[in-house]
Amino acid sequence: MRAVTAIINTKALVHNVQKIKSLVPNSKIVAVVKANAYGHGLFTVAHAIVDHVDAFAVARIDEALALHKEGINKPIVLLEGFFDKDDLPLIAENDLYTAVHDIEQVESIEKANLKKPIKCWMKIDIGMHRLGASPDDIKEIKERLIACKNVVKPLGLISHLSVADTPSESKYNEEQINYFLDVAEDFKDGDLCLANSAGILEWPKSHTAWVRPGIIMYGISPFENKVASDHGLKPVMTLQSSLIAIRKIKKGDRVGYGAAWTAPYDTILGIVATGYGDGYPRTAPNGTPVLVNDRIVTTAGHVCMDMLFVDLGIDSKDKVGDKVILWGEGLPVEHLAKRCGTIPYELVCHIMPRVDVECI
Repeated sequence: MRAVTAIINTKALVHNVQKIKSLVPNSKIVAVVKANAYGHGLFTVAHAIVDHVDAFAVARIDEALALHKEGINKPIVLLEGFFDKDDLPLIAENDLYTAVHDIEQVESIEKANLKKPIKCWMKIDIGMHRLGASPDDIKEIKERLIACKNVVKPLGLISHLSVADTPSESKYNEEQINYFLDVAEDFKDGDLCLANSAGILEWPKSHTAWVRPGIIMYGISPFENKVASDHGLKPVMTLQSSLIAIRKIKKGDRVGYGAAWTAPYDTILGIVATGYGDGYPRTAPNGTPVLVNDRIVTTAGHVCMDMLFVDLGIDSKDKVGDKVILWGEGLPVEHLAKRCGTIPYELVCHIMPRVDVECI
């Protein structure tokens, strides 16, 4: 019996990609697989969808090189660009696409001794204020990249919507989209990429020649108070464990580290073989939902490194060895994230190496 298993449903993954394609029929798909494909397994995800998408996007060059070594032959985009001028020969050699977001990167490209030019998407800041050329620098960066022998033409344009997951921010979203489209008037021959997951679902005007789904590809909603099924998506990851002990306790018994839960009635506790050492959040409060034998029960007491407590109820017939679902099929990870005061992105990205992975 395995302690904790992350079950990765590749059929659900392909279903989600097909759903996304139906929403953006005139756009190419850049599948975002950074951070180990949001905790779902970089190679597992890439192989499952390689025939269904047009390109992949990562954050770090090591991720891109690993995909190439694995035999993934679709275009790969470095969303954060390159961090060191010494990466440029690797980018050229491996035909990677790189974002270029500041003057310093431009200077590195101009000075580089490359065997062939590299493919660039100029990244502009439209409101995130994280990476991207400012309005004052756009003209210079564009002109220097176009003039540079080390850059493939035409030049692409990319940016990121900062509040696409907040529909109430309609005015700010519109401002960002319109600004990008205004700048894009000077990039008509190049590839354009703006819409992220929330943009794909909520902001049709952001659907340019390329879109880049991230979290929705994994069957998770980018919006607060919504779940995957609200968008016709299916959860790809199910985190599953089992009961390893059953304990009867009396009303008033205090449970776990710091006696963080006091039984309000006679009940039966189940001890589940998972904890923050597996990636289950230590911040999960008393009353967090868990699925045991297809019914919702709740956590009781602090999450331990390797175990957690659930209140099974005095009439429980559950047994040692019974399956427990922490999130996924039957229990949306969005619900757990909300209870923990975080976002589901963080939960799925924090799966630890000791967790077994099973692909179905």
